[in-house]
Amino acid sequence: MKLKRHLLTAALTLFCLSAANAQLLRTTVEQGEIEGVEHEGFALYKGIPYAEAPVGNLRWKAPVSKKPWKGVFKADKWGDRPPQPIDPNQNGGEQGMSEDCLYLSVETPAKSKNDKLPVFVMIHGGAFLTGSYSGTQESFVKEGIIYCSIEYRLGALGFMAHPELSKESGKNISGNYGILDQVMALKWIHDNIAAFGGDPDKITIAGESAGGISVSILCASPLAKGLFRGAISESGSSFWPVGESRNGNTAMLTSKAAEAGGLLLQKRLKAKNLKQLRKVPAMDIVKNTAFESFWPNVDGYSITDDQYKLYEKGSYNDVNVIIGTNSDEGSMFSRPVSVSDYEKRIHEIYGSWADQVLSLYPARTEEETYFAQSDIFRDGSFAWGTYAWANLQSKTGKGKVYMYYFDQDSENTIVKSRKGGASHVAEMPFIYGYKFGSGKMTETEQHMEQIMSRYWINFTKTGNPNGDSLPFWTTYQEGKPTVMIMKEGLHLGPVQNQKQMDFFEKFFKEKRK
Repeated sequence: MKLKRHLLTAALTLFCLSAANAQLLRTTVEQGEIEGVEHEGFALYKGIPYAEAPVGNLRWKAPVSKKPWKGVFKADKWGDRPPQPIDPNQNGGEQGMSEDCLYLSVETPAKSKNDKLPVFVMIHGGAFLTGSYSGTQESFVKEGIIYCSIEYRLGALGFMAHPELSKESGKNISGNYGILDQVMALKWIHDNIAAFGGDPDKITIAGESAGGISVSILCASPLAKGLFRGAISESGSSFWPVGESRNGNTAMLTSKAAEAGGLLLQKRLKAKNLKQLRKVPAMDIVKNTAFESFWPNVDGYSITDDQYKLYEKGSYNDVNVIIGTNSDEGSMFSRPVSVSDYEKRIHEIYGSWADQVLSLYPARTEEETYFAQSDIFRDGSFAWGTYAWANLQSKTGKGKVYMYYFDQDSENTIVKSRKGGASHVAEMPFIYGYKFGSGKMTETEQHMEQIMSRYWINFTKTGNPNGDSLPFWTTYQEGKPTVMIMKEGLHLGPVQNQKQMDFFEKFFKEKRK
């Protein structure tokens, strides 16, 4: 009996080792050997440091490549999330916060380094202020896709510009450290993904909200050239003119304007200079800048110019894209005000264009000011930029453009629309399987989820969302019904809210002069 038990134990051990060996639980990257963990039948590398910790004198500097490590690095824990006032993506709060936050994850179904699988890279949203890279996506991985997620610096620690920093840089630039982090993370993935069974020539980047804006920025940044072959931007773009004030999301800041924000922060923290600023505890900086917009600026380096102008010239990373917005994006960012306050604010932002805005977005009651502001935010901050992107790339590029408009009023949403429709983030459960609110979906919505997730998976694999048994999604053509309308099913239709798109096109053209 003892001999049989020993033989059985040996057989089980051999079986387990064989099963483990079937996964890439250990591999070698440019820094050395690395070991992941088994997760849902796949190999998961949770906290891979792609850069040195941006602390001390590395605070507010471009990321520095991670040095080689000794022995085997255990990627079995999520790295800390960046310092931030709140974090809706913290996985129940088990993640700590620290400036040592430059990590990425890799979840791979590969059985061999030679598998050459397509790669999906998620850039999280959160207004460049909150969020976390932690999380997995088995629905993609089980389809033969390697899923990666990257972290980057947020808030003032990720985007503060300052005259001393500009001088120190040697390039007369500052801010945009979070964007530089993203570029370095993508470079690390491009250079190392083959070790996880991935194909560096089949990388798709994706993001929602600030993640979508990041994707848009990366599509125009020369620093990201050649690092990806496809891009997906949900509710995010970066086509505003360049100006001295963002005032109602109507401009991308110049470097000088961004530097002025850094000087204001220095004054608030009562620091005499940059040296003292670097000694201020990270959370003190967060507390003194909570919910303020430290945003990417046009530095001439990572963001070289007004992106609209770059696309007019064909000066961008010309790849296939899926881009789109939701029908009630602005509801999450708006609140009711008095009619007089609403009209006053519109005049402050739009000046001589205010009467046209009030005509397009009228409000006679306090409740209507909420709806009007929501729609202005939807169109000026989200929809117009995506519309401009689609028009410009379809004219000047070779990459295919697939445009969508999500309008499903679902119970499975993080914020319920007050007027019916789809609020910000509402499309994500239909693509990634997230559960928000009640988590309930109608039978129609379940079918929509199957179709939408398959579009994203197909696009990652081939650069084309279409496939057998799916509603055909044609490429975008201006003025034609080529937008995929996602409401109680999926069908092609025209650009939604065309009058509002025409207004913002004229308004931003004037600001660009």
